[in-house]
Amino acid sequence: MTTTKRPATTVAGSDVARQLTVAVSAVLAVIGSFIGSGAAGGTPIQDAAGGALAADATLVAPGGGAFSIWTLIYLGLLVYAVWQFLPSQREETRHRRLGYPIAASLLLNAAWILSIQFDVLWLSVPVIVLLLVVLIVAFRICRAIAPTSRVDAVVTDGTVGLYLGWVCVATAANITAALVAAGFDGWGIAPEVWSVIVVSIAGFIGIALAIWDRGRIAPTLSLGWGLAWVAIARLTDAPQSTATGVAAIIAVVAVVIATVWARIASRDVADA
Repeated sequence: MTTTKRPATTVAGSDVARQLTVAVSAVLAVIGSFIGSGAAGGTPIQDAAGGALAADATLVAPGGGAFSIWTLIYLGLLVYAVWQFLPSQREETRHRRLGYPIAASLLLNAAWILSIQFDVLWLSVPVIVLLLVVLIVAFRICRAIAPTSRVDAVVTDGTVGLYLGWVCVATAANITAALVAAGFDGWGIAPEVWSVIVVSIAGFIGIALAIWDRGRIAPTLSLGWGLAWVAIARLTDAPQSTATGVAAIIAVVAVVIATVWARIASRDVADA
């Protein structure tokens, strides 16, 4: 049985198409973020959709300072767009597999901003859940295919990890905001109980992620950052909730401990 190989020119063209897709998606996502932040004169995200995503809208909303992490994430995505566009990276297997998932995440990010800006809060939920799924796929690829260099590890794995960790927290906050805006009464359970449950789930996700990724630092940094800002908001600003703030702090500590343990365990296995 014979197999037909694709012509080299076809493969090269496919690689260039992928690289262009990632680059264009990154530019569109950054432009969308610029508009969505209100920097271009539009309505800031926290004020759109009736303020449903404002820092004081729900008990699990991170404080306003938490969103500064987007600057680092977008910077990383732009650097990745350039990095994967270099001729030396064009035929790398990990970029061939990562390219379209990352491009999809960028377009979903822009779609999420549009859903909020057009006051379609309910639509933002499936969009951000799909974004989370796509990032899990991208992160899985990063785990499966080792980086080719330290630069690749920082630019590619670091960016995807930061992106994933933050979106884990953002998804929890987004779903909570949508439920509150829709009038969900919590089935008679106190809002503070629900907020502690949601924060605890985010913490367990962080622990599972740390064990799964063998203690990679980037996801822990961004997920811990988001949870820390939930604690800051609930302990220092309205609506205040000591229980939620303490639960968020415990979650951060647990995720960090799990990350350290996973890193040590993975080194012990490698040395065995």
